[in-house]
Amino acid sequence: MRLTAGVGLNAFDAALLTETPASLLYTVAGDLVAPLINRNAIKAVYANANAHQIQAVYDYERTVLNAYVEVVNQLSNISNLRSSYDLRAQQVATLNSSITISSNLFRSARADYMEVLLTQRDALESRFELVETRKQQMNAMVNVYQALGGGWK
Repeated sequence: MRLTAGVGLNAFDAALLTETPASLLYTVAGDLVAPLINRNAIKAVYANANAHQIQAVYDYERTVLNAYVEVVNQLSNISNLRSSYDLRAQQVATLNSSITISSNLFRSARADYMEVLLTQRDALESRFELVETRKQQMNAMVNVYQALGGGWK
């Protein structure tokens, strides 16, 4: 919307051509009254623009907060998996030593071979779990990279 003013002389009678208030008033009044008539529409457009701006700020804040939460979750996941990996590594070491102990007991005829086999099976399952935990650690690292904006879709 523009505000413009125009000055002009308009008369049907040549004698009234020099009397300008009537014709001048109509030209100026038309341009000045238009914003007053559209006042509510102008206020509505202004309020709508403000609402869109506030909504954009809220959307931005929500996006930043979600990104932060994703990164923190993935970092805590890595930390938890690191602790789990350490515990599983200790379990594997303990089960490996139990294989040695059960083998020695079998050689000295204090245990049967089934105990040796069961101990070896437990140690093997523990190694599989250790490898699976390591795989989860690697996947968690990739997920952190993705949460930080890298990677693929």
